[in-house]
Amino acid sequence: MMDRRQFAAGLAIAGGALLTNPALGKVAPGRAFPKGFLWGAATAAYQVEGNNLNSDLWLVEAAPNTHYAEKVGDAANSFELWPVDLDLAKAMGLNTYRFSLEWARIEPRAGEFSIAMLDHYKRMIEGCHVRGIKPFVTFNHFTTPAWFALRGGWSQPDAPDLFARYCKIAATHLADGISFATTLNEPNLAGQLASVLPQAVAKWLLPADKAVCETIAKAHGVPLFLAGNNIWYPDPAAVQGHLVKGHTLGRAAIKSVRGDLPVGVSLAMIDDQAMGRNSMRDEVRERLYGPWLRAARQDDFVGVQNYERALWDAKGRVEPPAGGDRNGAGTEVYPASLAGAVRYAHSVAQVPVIVTEHGVNTPDDNIRQRLIPAALQELHKVIAEGVPVSGYLHWSLIDNFEWGFGYKAQFGLHSLDRRTFKRTPKPSADVLGAIARSNVL
Repeated sequence: MMDRRQFAAGLAIAGGALLTNPALGKVAPGRAFPKGFLWGAATAAYQVEGNNLNSDLWLVEAAPNTHYAEKVGDAANSFELWPVDLDLAKAMGLNTYRFSLEWARIEPRAGEFSIAMLDHYKRMIEGCHVRGIKPFVTFNHFTTPAWFALRGGWSQPDAPDLFARYCKIAATHLADGISFATTLNEPNLAGQLASVLPQAVAKWLLPADKAVCETIAKAHGVPLFLAGNNIWYPDPAAVQGHLVKGHTLGRAAIKSVRGDLPVGVSLAMIDDQAMGRNSMRDEVRERLYGPWLRAARQDDFVGVQNYERALWDAKGRVEPPAGGDRNGAGTEVYPASLAGAVRYAHSVAQVPVIVTEHGVNTPDDNIRQRLIPAALQELHKVIAEGVPVSGYLHWSLIDNFEWGFGYKAQFGLHSLDRRTFKRTPKPSADVLGAIARSNVL
């Protein structure tokens, strides 16, 4: 259950005000984004709330052979400090905040729904509106209730119906105040992630993940435990089919409560580029995104989440050129990858695009400061081509728990003191905030 962001790639990023890749040129001033453009930052419940005791990963972290570097613990204590997080977004000049509902809090036991927890998220939604911020709500960001994982998670044929039931209950309580909604976060990665990880990592991670699942299943006397953020799946094709159906039924459930609420799905998308003759790029695209982009044709928008590019020749993935900025995992930072992923997503889905995640894992905020305007310059070109892009939401608002890597990865626009929970703006927060306030690059 490693975070796919750890292997984000990208190349040739800005050095000072100039990009080191001459093909990208200077960041030209005076480029306006569409009126009403969404400028935001994102978080996810499990990664910032802390103490989600009924979630599947709470069991994974505590397993005796866990491959998680550390436990989530209190995280950023955002379950209590969500008003502070909203104040951070407002102070930056953002007009949108993406956060997720924790399914395990709302339905801690199968068929039992907590009004108190629904009211908690309702207060968050109301808090957004008080601050002039649009609440962008993800109904499920990877983690599922422990009871759901202990019955086999998304491998079970009735999983889509259980998810739709939850969506209906949550929407009935919350939908009136939501501005935008996504059903699932990066479901296209389920059963696929190992194929985009470095082979050495995948060879270690797959058996490690499988061993943890087997340990938990044995301890609870069930045949199969599958967390929502698993790497190993006994039948990836079945899980993918159930997730697509879950999205379809979940969207319908939300729409049945409020038909005018824009609903979509957020997909993890690499900027896949073809190299030489007989490149396998198109085959990879179809496998990783094809079914989901076609499913998104029935949505109000598709969410694109991009952190990397990949070069594909006839034999496989090719190492990118050396040079340029590198992220915390040592791989390239390539500003144009976001534009490439957005352009391709729209070409297939044919619905408006919202960038629901984009960012970089790095302890060096100078890299983030250069990436944001450089990537937005390329995104603006895509908009100028006529691709309907409605918003840009940066990952993440604060440094947080990054799954298997714990707190080592740093994606935040704000740093986090894990002892006091103090959030401190990084200079990159000012960079994005200045663009958001003016709506001009």
